[in-house]
Amino acid sequence: MLDQTSTSTETLQIEINAAISAIEKIILGKPVQIRLAVCCLLAKGHCLIEDLPGVGKTTLSQTIAHVFGLAFSRIQFTSDLLPADILGVSIFDPKQQSFNFHPGPIFAHFVLADEINRATPKTQSALLEAMEERQITVEGTTRKLEEPFFVIGTQNPLDQSGTFPLPESQLDRFMMKIKLGYPDADAERALLAGGNPREKLGEISATTTPERFIEIQRAVDSTHCSQPLLHYVQDLIQATRNPGLFVYGISPRAGLAVVRASKAWALMNGRNHVEPGDVKAVFGSVAGHRLTLADQHSKSIESLIENLLEVTPIP
Repeated sequence: MLDQTSTSTETLQIEINAAISAIEKIILGKPVQIRLAVCCLLAKGHCLIEDLPGVGKTTLSQTIAHVFGLAFSRIQFTSDLLPADILGVSIFDPKQQSFNFHPGPIFAHFVLADEINRATPKTQSALLEAMEERQITVEGTTRKLEEPFFVIGTQNPLDQSGTFPLPESQLDRFMMKIKLGYPDADAERALLAGGNPREKLGEISATTTPERFIEIQRAVDSTHCSQPLLHYVQDLIQATRNPGLFVYGISPRAGLAVVRASKAWALMNGRNHVEPGDVKAVFGSVAGHRLTLADQHSKSIESLIENLLEVTPIP
């Protein structure tokens, strides 16, 4: 007979898999990317998606929010977007002779920062406090954001016109960075035959509520990560600090993100403890956008991370 903890973990896995299955009905041929995005959301992180226009970044975001029953808000980043357009503004009410705060689109469970690198650095930085502290400060007043709170930022490749590179401080606020890429041939044929996937979103019901989703996030918090596994994560972090490979290694904050993402991945796979495979599954998505290649290296960051995972001893 299963004990209460394992039964609860099994139930959570079933709920998470039901949500993922619903998402896969809209986003075709991207099972790994969907699982990574859901993992990031469960781990209370924020996700950055970089890819060409038209591959489904926005649709993926809308679908995840809809399936998990989360209030969705989209901010279209442009070169003339101002911080107040994101956070909100106080407007004087002549009848009451006072200023009333009108909240901006940041006040939602799930915020899509669409084409975030088309805005100026000043506007990009308006997201920093919200993403890190789950609160904003406008005109000296601090306002808490409602839980759960999750940001997906989408960006076009930097070689496209009208883009501004995200500063390192902003990149570090994103727990994961993923790429969607083109669909495979079978998925693309199904997409072409089925029409616009967003039109099918109304046919799918939410699988959970914000309150239940918070309970799942708390279950991630209680997922066990043993001391040998923490040493393994630390060894991987230390390996990125080799100046012959990367200009800078990943920070302790990034290490905490690896642990949280690993816990979420373990829960998604029906376990209440982390295994080395969980760390391997999420490490590249957590570490990749935080690393810069040393000048002498012609290999990609992805291939170097894969090599680190191969050569670092597993406890």
